[in-house]
Amino acid sequence: MSGIRPEAGGSGELRAVLPGSPASVEEARRLFADELSSAEAAASVRGGLLPADVHELKVRWLGKKQGVVTALLSRLREVPKDEKAAFGAGVNALKQEVEARLDALEADASARAAALAEAAKAVDVTLPPRVPPVGRLHPLTVVRRRIEHAFRGLGYEVADGPEIETDWYNFESLNFPPDHPARDSVDTFFVEGGGTGRDALLLRTHTSPVQMRTMEGRKPPIRVLCPGRVYRKDDIDPRHSPVFHQMEGLVVDEGITFADLRGTLSAFAKSFFGGKAEVRLAPTFFPFVEPGVDCAVSCVFCEKGCRICSYSGWIEIMGAGMVHPNVLANGGIDPERYTGFAFGMGIDRIAMLLHGIPDLRLLFENDVRFLDRTWS
Repeated sequence: MSGIRPEAGGSGELRAVLPGSPASVEEARRLFADELSSAEAAASVRGGLLPADVHELKVRWLGKKQGVVTALLSRLREVPKDEKAAFGAGVNALKQEVEARLDALEADASARAAALAEAAKAVDVTLPPRVPPVGRLHPLTVVRRRIEHAFRGLGYEVADGPEIETDWYNFESLNFPPDHPARDSVDTFFVEGGGTGRDALLLRTHTSPVQMRTMEGRKPPIRVLCPGRVYRKDDIDPRHSPVFHQMEGLVVDEGITFADLRGTLSAFAKSFFGGKAEVRLAPTFFPFVEPGVDCAVSCVFCEKGCRICSYSGWIEIMGAGMVHPNVLANGGIDPERYTGFAFGMGIDRIAMLLHGIPDLRLLFENDVRFLDRTWS
């Protein structure tokens, strides 16, 4: 319509006024249609009219002081007497049309506003996703699996056994003499009311009982790894714990020699610590092997000595030896026909060495700040 101009301020993009009020009902009807069309076009960029937009239109057209319809009614006194009835009826009809149209628009706008408010509560698919916390393997689990992987390549399988054992499997069958200090209640957790003698129940002090149970249950050749928790009456400090983890191994077959033991330990060291790792064996005593040795690996952290290897260039990692004939016999294997070797290492100690963990207690305290690392 000619004479329409935008009004600044508020939602000015939706409002339009005339310099004066329309002179006739038909002119007002055309003006309303034009303004409504302009308002809807301007609001289309955001999905349609909102309640505030409709309110502005109602004030503009139906306001009691400055509304267009009110202004038309105020002109009734200027209309010739014989035209007053028709003019008044036309203005009332226009008012009803405007009210009906704006009421309908208001209902639509309210529904649209409610939908927008609900959508605002929903997930914004344009935002980057929340990354859920990811669990990690415990360092002991990582080290245990690495050890198992190294020996699986040599033909070993993993065996398991009970943590509550009898004196027979934990001590007597493994050639521990009756007066050995480890068999005293000062060093071993015995189960109260768990019997006496070879049937006395206790928490295993090593995983060697699994080796004995394996020998009882199968015939050679045998190549097994025996990982698991073990228990000893140690004070809790940075280097000791009453609960820790061991990995033991057993090989039994015809013709097994000490050279096989050394070759196996060397192959493990190179696989686990790197191709340049060397092993050094020193004689020692264990009741269940003869001869027995301590196995040390060349320090992987230095070349000339460091704090970790006590400046010796070697780190002791396990004990080993040729299986004692008495142990083979107790397992139901003929020591005249078969020989074997065994070895055992502390998984906790290996983990501390590899990752520079200064305190054994960190492995048991479930401190997320410590565990939330990538261990390899």
